[in-house]
Amino acid sequence: MRKFLARGVAVGAIALLALTACSERSDGDGAGSTGSEKGFAANSLIGVALPAKTSENWVLAGDLFTNGLKEAGFQSNVQYAAATSTVADQQAQISAMVTKGAKVIVIGATDAAQLTTQVEAAKQAGAYVIAYDRLIKNTKDLDYYVAYDNFKVGQLQGEALLKGMKAKKASGPYTIELFSGSSDDNNSAVFFDGAMDVLKPEIDKGTVVIGSGQKDIKQTATDGWKAENAQRRMDSLLTSTYSSKTLDGVLSPNDTLARAIITSVKGAGKAVPVVTGQDSEVESVKSIVAGEQYSTINKDTRNLVKETIGMIKELQAGNEPKVNDTESYNNGSKVVPSYLLEPVIVTKANVVEAYANDPKLAPLTK
Repeated sequence: MRKFLARGVAVGAIALLALTACSERSDGDGAGSTGSEKGFAANSLIGVALPAKTSENWVLAGDLFTNGLKEAGFQSNVQYAAATSTVADQQAQISAMVTKGAKVIVIGATDAAQLTTQVEAAKQAGAYVIAYDRLIKNTKDLDYYVAYDNFKVGQLQGEALLKGMKAKKASGPYTIELFSGSSDDNNSAVFFDGAMDVLKPEIDKGTVVIGSGQKDIKQTATDGWKAENAQRRMDSLLTSTYSSKTLDGVLSPNDTLARAIITSVKGAGKAVPVVTGQDSEVESVKSIVAGEQYSTINKDTRNLVKETIGMIKELQAGNEPKVNDTESYNNGSKVVPSYLLEPVIVTKANVVEAYANDPKLAPLTK
């Protein structure tokens, strides 16, 4: 999912017609958009469109954007999609931000493939569009992508699963089940592909066995990233496959689903297997300290929002924002210039160190 095009493919520049007075930008279709010498006004409106509040990190991100943009001197319009009809809701919110004259629109996509029209409209109006955490697909009008390295997140989850199972049982074969995120979230496939990059060689060797045989991402997907959907599927797997067989590990793509999986296993009266996660949610950090959930991934939202606001400030000043990856993330229409942060695996062994500087999580590790 990370690399749709071979490296070295040249991306032709597309000349754009001059935009109306609301725009002072100049754009390219290849290595990112370049602000004009003047940039835009320091107190301009910045739009932030986030998904529904399905995890602690999305809630935190909204607060950080609201406060951080205000401190930077911008006006902000931070919106969450509704819990239902999320795609239509976010499409309407982005369109409203364009109408209000937002100079930059930051989007944590509810559905990576259904925002093409809104991104195009934003560009036509002279706004920059930054994909936050989730890549937006099939549009040449996306300017930048800011995220943690999500393929590496998946790799770390796969490595943690293997390490955790080996710590419990010196040699295989190990029986596992695979869970992935919502199919409308581009990151779901990136996490899954990263994990399978690590797990597939072991599956091919027979040292890791998928007990149910469900290994296709369409079979492992969890609609809407909802805990109840993961718990329902785990209940079904336990009934159909593990009446007498031992489950050694579960690849879970995030903490919310990890806790749902653990709840299912405990409800069935079975020993908790090695379960991975992501997002450093409070209840999962507690679970790791207690020795139940095996791992999570620390993707400090404070740093992600900080980098995004830093990019907005550079655009406002008329500068080219820094990126550190111009090859890996092709959205189907272009290779999107990206700034990727480094994720950190967290287990009970390093939980104190990992959260030492996090005022919310550090007290939980004492």
